[in-house]
Amino acid sequence: MATATSFKASIYAYLDSLPTQTFQRLFSNPATCLVILRLLSTLSKQIIMALLYVDHSVPTTDIDQWFRREYASVARASLQELMKLHILTEEAVSTSASSTSQQRLLVMNSVFREQLRNALTGGGQHQSFGVPCLSRDKHQVDVAFLDRYATDKWESILHFLVGTSATDMPGPGVLGLLQQSGLMQQQSATGGGGEPGKLTITNNGFQFLLQDVSTQVWMFLLQYLDLAEKLQMDLVEVLHFLFQLGSLELGADYSTDSLTPTQLQMLEDLRDYGIVYQRKKRSRRFYPTRLATTLTTGLHNITPSFGQAGAAGGGGEASQDVGFIVLETNYRLYAYTDSPLQIAILNLFVSLKSRFANMVVGVITRDSMRSALAHGITADQIIVYLTTHAHVHMRDRNPVLPITVTDQLRLWEMEKNRIRPQNGYLYNKFTRPSDYAVVCKYARELGVVEWYSDKSYSFVVTPEGHQTVKAFLTRRLQRQSSDVQQPSHPA
Repeated sequence: MATATSFKASIYAYLDSLPTQTFQRLFSNPATCLVILRLLSTLSKQIIMALLYVDHSVPTTDIDQWFRREYASVARASLQELMKLHILTEEAVSTSASSTSQQRLLVMNSVFREQLRNALTGGGQHQSFGVPCLSRDKHQVDVAFLDRYATDKWESILHFLVGTSATDMPGPGVLGLLQQSGLMQQQSATGGGGEPGKLTITNNGFQFLLQDVSTQVWMFLLQYLDLAEKLQMDLVEVLHFLFQLGSLELGADYSTDSLTPTQLQMLEDLRDYGIVYQRKKRSRRFYPTRLATTLTTGLHNITPSFGQAGAAGGGGEASQDVGFIVLETNYRLYAYTDSPLQIAILNLFVSLKSRFANMVVGVITRDSMRSALAHGITADQIIVYLTTHAHVHMRDRNPVLPITVTDQLRLWEMEKNRIRPQNGYLYNKFTRPSDYAVVCKYARELGVVEWYSDKSYSFVVTPEGHQTVKAFLTRRLQRQSSDVQQPSHPA
């Protein structure tokens, strides 16, 4: 299985990885500065607001006095967070010309200070919060339409990820990103008996499905940022547009006239993700959906249709926190849901037997687990999913899931992992036992032998040791060849 790209934990971690020179351009946009402020911890926000209108450097000793002694370590962690993002810098200055003692000062980035002030007070002509359309849209849409549009687009991605055909297939840009990010991979001709070349879910893909919608969207966009960097798109303009979308008003339409060529290119991709709505490709206005406007504020008001399960026994829409799975000690599973997406996820590791109006019944079997394991899904991931979505009556138990079931899931996984493939180079068909003995001894002394058999005169070396052992064997064979070709002299 191909190694999947590791996901960055958050947008903060991504920003922390950017080079220093990128931040000056990033801070030139007021909307971006406001979004970064929202992403900071509560204490870091308080430090920023306290220093925002202080136009001179501040001694660290003064800032230390703002906090109680028992919170000194927390305050220092917040200051480190701000320094990593280059919002604050720390510098040392001499207290006097004749003294060797130094004082530590904190200085706020002047560009960040100016643009954050503009964002909070509405100053400047930056248009970083979008340009609302002045004319009325003849094809105006409402919030309910935008919610349905975003739901359909996002769930089409999730449905394709789990292998269902309940919705239209995503566009080529989405398919490429699913594969590039490691959420899906092409089925090999010998892997799992599936259709060769078909995209199938990976371990990272299943982990992706376990997240809430807000986390899923950011995980997807972080992979988009990586792809944009590889395509040599202007990364700062990409970030500016994403942060701008998080500051727009749901239901309002905005003009594309103020967007750069890079951001116009992004519109097409973001339409496929359900983050923006644009009636036609060449339309000069666009609408942010709820997925866009909640990028920097969380999805507290997200429409409940995003992959939600029906309430137990009710079949209606319910909060994502409501559990809907009952698991018995005989591996039988009852899921009170009518969500096609949740049913498709269960089908990845459950053998479904019956389906009713608001419930499906299935059983976890050895074969269904082997199918899940073949796609890179782990037993622990399945246990986390079942625990997260366990019915409210199951949550009264400790542990929530039957121990017999969780132990058996891990045993089935261990059964699959008894043999682990490992690359190596096989040395065999030696013409003389002495050659095998000498070369194998040399390789074993180097510590690069994975396996050997004196009976069949064969051994396997690691890829790292192959060139060294090969060179040793070649030199030995060359010496033997020269000894044979050397003419004998009469006595």
